[in-house]
Order: sequence, then structure tokens, then C-alpha cells
Amino acid sequence: MLDLGIVIVSYNTCDLLRTCLQTVCASQGDFSYRVCVVDNASPDGSAAMVAAEFPQALLIHNPDNRGYPAANNQGLEALGYPDGRDAPRFALLLNPDTELPVDGLARMLAFMAAHPDAGVAGPRLQLPDGTLDLACRRSFPSPAVSFYRLAGLSRLFPRSRRFGRYNLTYLDPAETAEVDSVVGAFMLVRREAIQAVGLMDDTFFMYGEDLDWCYRIKQAGWRVYYYPEVTVMHVKRAASRHSARAQVEFWRAMTLFYQKHYGDQTAWPLHALILTVLKARTGIERWRQRTAVRSDGTR
Repeated sequence: MLDLGIVIVSYNTCDLLRTCLQTVCASQGDFSYRVCVVDNASPDGSAAMVAAEFPQALLIHNPDNRGYPAANNQGLEALGYPDGRDAPRFALLLNPDTELPVDGLARMLAFMAAHPDAGVAGPRLQLPDGTLDLACRRSFPSPAVSFYRLAGLSRLFPRSRRFGRYNLTYLDPAETAEVDSVVGAFMLVRREAIQAVGLMDDTFFMYGEDLDWCYRIKQAGWRVYYYPEVTVMHVKRAASRHSARAQVEFWRAMTLFYQKHYGDQTAWPLHALILTVLKARTGIERWRQRTAVRSDGTR
């Protein structure tokens, strides 16, 4: 039985994907692993590059862009999750715009072994400029946490334990901590946690699916940890930075997450207000997307 199954979903990030896979292959430690790359119809030759340069990787080449969670589920299923007896002990969701230290995987696996209550763990993610990728440790976007973020209170009072909960900015970045969620750019998940809750919810397209998965895993009794003794470089939004659809999907994801996990718990007047705000923001971004398409037929 393998120790680790790694799923990398790629879209139009060929050069970054090559570097990511090179760092995976350079990993050192006493563990076994297999990599599955799921390419979402990249027009830049990503799938051909993987086939030619990394023939040991399992490659799934989709004819269209199926979205991040659906493609991850394809990779997880190909590796035997959620119920296969031969599925690796741990699954790693890894973005193609990450670069691993040589001992990163071994140290993350050792952390999970030392913390049997951990269903999910993620490392410190560092942006190319050396700063912390704030998304690598998060609280769930409850109505209160989301309000503090949208009202700008999280930026005004980042050290506040009340207002800084969105990205846990009051925590020392070097401190290991139990958190609500880590980010899907590097999400190490225990096989038993996947068996308990199933795969990712592919109702999401991009954004929100990692929060949702962590929410369900925590509801099943597991813990989620941020482990900054391992640092991974993250270019961030390499596949979506020029996409007008990205902001539409962000607000759609927040609407799905709210309705799925908080809608029934929220008093009706506040519920109606939250849905109105979320739908309005989604509508604004859809209008911007249509405007971008009209002004540039290539998008």
C-alpha cells in the first residue's frame, strides 16, 4: 500500500506544472507515493508535457474544463478513494503553481503520523515575494466572519481575535495551530477522513470546495492543522489571474457555502439580507465578465 497519493489539477500552467513535478520527484524521505495529473483541457500543451517528461505519473486529460473539485475527484478516484482498500494512506491535493522543499512531503507525513486526530494538514505557503499566503490558514466564512471581512474590519484590526478571524491574522505565522481550514493548494488528507465524508463537492467550480471539504471533515470529528515548519512556495492564481470568470465563481462559491452550512441556522431577516448581498455581488461580477468578453473576444 502506498503512503501518499498526489493529485495535481492543471489548467494552462505548463511551465509551472513542470517545475512543480520536478520538485515532487526530487522529494526525499522514506515513503512511497504516486502522482496523478488531471489536465482540464489546457491549450498550452500541459498534458503532452506530462506524458513526455513524467511518464511515471498517471495522466487524465479531460476534453473540457470540468472545474477544480470535479477534476480532483477524478484523480482521487483513480488513486482508489474514497473506498478502495488499496488507496494510499494519505491524499495530497497540490496546485501546479507550488514548489516543494526536498523534505517537505516527508515532514508533513511525519506530522500526520504524530497527530492521529488530524484529518487534514497544510504547510506555510509563501508567495514569491516572501510574504505569507494568508489563505493557508482560515476560519470558515460564517455570517459574522464574512461581515468583518466585507466591512474592512479584518484589515483595520488584523491582530484582533474577533475581527481577524477570516485569515487568522492574529496568529503567529510560525506557530502550529488547529484551524478551520487550509487551502487546496496544498491539502494533505487522511484516507479515513475521506472515507468518512466522501469526495469534494463538485457543485463548486473553483473556490470554496476546500472550505467545504474541511467543514465536513471537522463535522465528522477530525481536526485540521496549519503546520508552518514546512514552507511551500505558491505562485497563486496562476491559472485564474486573467480570468473574468474567477470573481464570478468566488462569489458563487460563497453563496453555495453559506446556503449549505449556515442558511438553515440564520434568522430569516438576516438570511434574506445575506442572500441579497451575495447575489448582488455575483451579479456585478457576471456583468463585468460579460463586459470583458465583449471587449476581448478571446476571453
